[in-house]
Amino acid sequence: MDIDLLAKMVKEVVMDHDSVTLPGMGSFVAELVPAAFADRGYTILPPYRRLYFSPKQGDDHLLAELYAKSNDVSLADASRILADFVAEMKEVLKVRKTLVLTGLGRLRATRENHFFFVADENLDIYPNGYGLQPISLKTHEETPEPTPVVVEPEPIVEPEPEPVVEPKPEPIVEPEPEPVAEPEPEPIVEPEPEPVVEPEPEPVVEPEPEPVVEPEPEPAVEPELEPVAAPKKKSFWKVLGWILLILVALVVLAAVALAVVGRVAPEWLDSFLYSAEELEILHQ
Repeated sequence: MDIDLLAKMVKEVVMDHDSVTLPGMGSFVAELVPAAFADRGYTILPPYRRLYFSPKQGDDHLLAELYAKSNDVSLADASRILADFVAEMKEVLKVRKTLVLTGLGRLRATRENHFFFVADENLDIYPNGYGLQPISLKTHEETPEPTPVVVEPEPIVEPEPEPVVEPKPEPIVEPEPEPVAEPEPEPIVEPEPEPVVEPEPEPVVEPEPEPVVEPEPEPAVEPELEPVAAPKKKSFWKVLGWILLILVALVVLAAVALAVVGRVAPEWLDSFLYSAEELEILHQ
């Protein structure tokens, strides 16, 4: 017996049974997974059978019976051969950590020698699900229902009734009454009023005013001005000396004032002599 034959026998038994036992190691279990949604609800996955490995031991002899029937040996010999091969495979799996079961998948072992099974992506052990494919709701379009054709009945055209021409009544001509001539009233002649002649007023002769003779003004006699004596011109050097003397006096007064202010309010004086940055440097 080899590993490929064991994998082929396990797959054949699992097609018709839900569990098959490897004596002294565990069991392969197949369970039915119902249809489900995937891809955020936009895809419907069909039902399928999932194969996994369980460390629990079963009490079936399905593999031994299949081997005995295929190789024409007794059930006892088939059970012994199967038990020896599984024990040897178990030791190899503990060392290599992985065994490939052709057509099924991979049987693996952890560091603590716990066995688990990874099924092949193309494994199909559900005959009843043949032909089932995932359905994507993103591209699925509903078939529009045929629109029923409604045949409208032709309208019944009723004959229009002929109009009844009623005879127009002849107009009754009433005789116009003859106009009655009223006598015109005689005009009343009013007497014209006599014009009233007002007497013209006599013109009043006003006396002419006598001309007023204004006296001629006498010519004003201006007083004679006495000649003013011209000021004497001061010498240039004398004026320059006075100017220099005044400037020196002002300088002396300014120096005395600064000295007094420097003693009384030095901070006020510094605010005029220095800027804010220079004051900060002096105060440090």
